[in-house]
Amino acid sequence: MHNEAAGVTSAAFRLNRARCLPRRVKAGIEASYDTAAWLSGILAAAGVTGTGFSLDSLVVLAGLTGLVATVSGLFAGLYRYRFQRGSLEELTAIALAASLAGLVLLALTFMHWTPAPAAPRTVAAAGVFAVTAMLGGRHALVGLRLRTRAPAEAATDIIVFGAGSAGITLVLQLLRDPNARYRPVALLDDDPDKRRLRIGGVPVLGDRSAMAAAATKTGAGVLVIAIAGESGTAIRDLSAAAERYGLVPKVIPSLNELLSGSARIEGVRDPRISDLLGRRPVQTDLAGISGHFAGRRILVTGAGGSIGAELCRQLDRFSPAELIMVDRDESALHAVQLALRGRALLDSDETVLADIRDPRRVREVFERFQPQIVFHAAALKHLPLLERYPAEAVKSNVLGTQTVLEAAARCGVASFVNISTDKAAGPVSVLGYSKRIAERLTAHMATQTGGSYLSVRFGNVLGSRGSVLTALSAQIETGGPVTVTHPDVTRYFMTVDEAVQLVLQAAVIGTSGEVLVLDMGEPVRIADIARQLAAGASRPVDLVFTGLRPGEKLAEDLLGPGEADRRPHHPLIRHAPVVPLAPDVLSTVDVAADAESLRRALARCATVDGSALAR
Repeated sequence: MHNEAAGVTSAAFRLNRARCLPRRVKAGIEASYDTAAWLSGILAAAGVTGTGFSLDSLVVLAGLTGLVATVSGLFAGLYRYRFQRGSLEELTAIALAASLAGLVLLALTFMHWTPAPAAPRTVAAAGVFAVTAMLGGRHALVGLRLRTRAPAEAATDIIVFGAGSAGITLVLQLLRDPNARYRPVALLDDDPDKRRLRIGGVPVLGDRSAMAAAATKTGAGVLVIAIAGESGTAIRDLSAAAERYGLVPKVIPSLNELLSGSARIEGVRDPRISDLLGRRPVQTDLAGISGHFAGRRILVTGAGGSIGAELCRQLDRFSPAELIMVDRDESALHAVQLALRGRALLDSDETVLADIRDPRRVREVFERFQPQIVFHAAALKHLPLLERYPAEAVKSNVLGTQTVLEAAARCGVASFVNISTDKAAGPVSVLGYSKRIAERLTAHMATQTGGSYLSVRFGNVLGSRGSVLTALSAQIETGGPVTVTHPDVTRYFMTVDEAVQLVLQAAVIGTSGEVLVLDMGEPVRIADIARQLAAGASRPVDLVFTGLRPGEKLAEDLLGPGEADRRPHHPLIRHAPVVPLAPDVLSTVDVAADAESLRRALARCATVDGSALAR
């Protein structure tokens, strides 16, 4: 499949190359045009000033003018194609070339090397003519290339929201492509300065309040939201407004898609959940990250989970000396190795079947591989189940984490990153309590070793197993109803790629004993997302509110009580200190106790100073 795609790309390249003139030929044609512009200007100026030329003088003049104009153009970079057509840089280069040519011709005239006795006036007038012709010819060429073409008869009429750079580029691209699926017939923009503006003949008809009138006037059936980097709130609002007025909402590809080459700006598509959430992507120091992980032995627990698998994928790009993927789920290990290697024989040391609940087995794994960096992503995460079975949360999220921490410290691990959750901030659920305790145990180990032991906290991850949005999509596919706990419940969301970038960055910039928290923008109302998803279903889907479940918050917090919003290294990453919790305090947590007693014990360990508990 890869070879076939490469062959298509190669064939397309050869076709484009065949259609284009070689660069030297194009440069020669352009230099000849500039020479003709100068020569015509000199002859026209001579006619006005009454200067006459013999045939011999004209031949000498043509040769000399051609040489001077060409050398001046080369010096100014006109024929090296370093400037975009019609840009200020090209205009400056033309002015420089014309000025040089004019000065040289004047100098040659004063030295009596030219057959133009009225040189100063003739050359000055010729320069004005030449510059006008050089600019006019290039502008005409740009206009010819950018001319609009009749779209395909089956093209759908669209209204483009956004008359900025993204919207202008989209409109012009669609107007130039005779095979385009869409035909822009109007634009809308909230900027009052853009009223009555026309882009390629397409008018701006007003702001978003004019959407209904624009749809009626043009008969368009689609609204394309063409605002690069716009917030998810704006996209949700515009999409909802479009649907109210009978328009199908579409969006342009994201900046990442455009930069990666996986999409072109005219490739408009349906809004995705990530568009509706609309967060600023996290920018990480890839160079610093690469240097931190290259050539190191790295171990990932929970490697088969959503976060663990993406961690392994991104870490593998940095060429670690070893990447040890640990999980208790053999099928999950098979899947992650298949994704990384294209095959999954499960016969190499990089896949390790082990359960973090088994201290002996965990010690054995660490002693064998001697990792230098550890990412601890293994955990139980489903809130309702852990409310019913809190002992399981203790065994995996608390005791399992302590087991991994002890094994890491015993082997001298230099960097340990514990994967946490926003439910650990001001926790009220078993899941939140157990993950907060894991943060505190990690902070305690930071005080006992010389390595960097820290935690990373983030919210819901798009596309992860068990994610609320995954559940909503599944309900819609089966025809509904779509269930949401409460009309006002909100959550923070991020993509799995962003989550993993934060984790990797934490290993580089975090201070031992801290928890790092990503600024995830504004929380999103789950009911709004559910309605948006349901609106795109092929048949009506009901929305049902079921009520908040035990341990569930109406809105999640990113920082707990007493945690300040400090961002010393990265504008989107908060750093908060964590109060350590000594492992001996866990003796107050009896996994054999009833669920309510165990829940209270977890709450005390999560929220009370460990020294007070010890007393």
